[in-house]
Amino acid sequence: MNIQENISLKPFNTFGIDVIAKVFTTFSSKEELTDVLNTYQKNPLLILGGGSNILFTKNFDGLVLKNELKGIELVKEDDEYYYVKAAAGEVWHEFVLHCLEHNYAGIENLSLIPGNVGASPMQNIGAYGVEIKDVFYELEAYHIQSHAIQTFGLKDCEFGYRESVFKRKFKDQFIILNVTYKLRKQPVFHTSYGAIEKELEKMSVKELSIKAISQAVINIRSSKLPDPKVVGNAGSFFKNPIVSKFRWHVIWEEYRDIPYYTSDNYHYKIPAAWLIEQCGWKGYRRNDIGCNPLQPLVLVNYGNATGNEIIELSEQIIQSVKQKFGIELEKEVNII
Repeated sequence: MNIQENISLKPFNTFGIDVIAKVFTTFSSKEELTDVLNTYQKNPLLILGGGSNILFTKNFDGLVLKNELKGIELVKEDDEYYYVKAAAGEVWHEFVLHCLEHNYAGIENLSLIPGNVGASPMQNIGAYGVEIKDVFYELEAYHIQSHAIQTFGLKDCEFGYRESVFKRKFKDQFIILNVTYKLRKQPVFHTSYGAIEKELEKMSVKELSIKAISQAVINIRSSKLPDPKVVGNAGSFFKNPIVSKFRWHVIWEEYRDIPYYTSDNYHYKIPAAWLIEQCGWKGYRRNDIGCNPLQPLVLVNYGNATGNEIIELSEQIIQSVKQKFGIELEKEVNII
């Protein structure tokens, strides 16, 4: 166990915010996790994965514990599905590539999403018409207080839009150890969401495959989203709001070009990026903070911005969208 004190967390968060952790260490086994929790049980605790969905606003006066559990295995299969278990510390996109190489279908639309496997059920990550709940089978999680390992099935996780039981009822109570996904032997392609079909056409794809869809998603994301290694960001900063059919119709009366997706007969999902752009924020920059010029859903740190400066910008955006459209955007990023 390598315990470090007063360590900068700048290399461990994709926003590149320079804050200090009072105590920092990693764990790569359940035994190491138990040891460190027994040693530092009185400290405030923060579990860190890929650091891609987090915004630090101050130093962390406690223990930051980085999950470095590794391993991917096929645990079983039946006529329709492969059941693939991945350790929580695996990099998400590398896991996607592993599945593509083995023809495990279902998560190709989730290519190039930053972060680690452990965050995928916690956030119910999603993109281009697919969410984790669509491929989830079960997970194992470590209860911080009792040290017991508990298995959660699909219903137990209570998945919602970028939500799960781990962000609400069981927040800060469990550490996800591994996730098992239920992946198809015969793929069901999802190409109608976003610009996938147009990109596949541009790629001159003649025979549809999970690898082709993955590459199309990678191309689209790479063209719109800044690389966190170059420009600090946490991907989508806001959730796409879901509004009532009545609210959508009121907006549509004035903005006939409003993009939307129907989640059911009574609710419409409106892209937050469109709302933000209509309010004039796309490409905005003030000192080292800004709104990405290609994808306004992404707030960026151009150098030495603080977390509080980014929060201030996000609040200004929220207020302007609320005033113009009567919709209050919700932050997707976790604020620490």
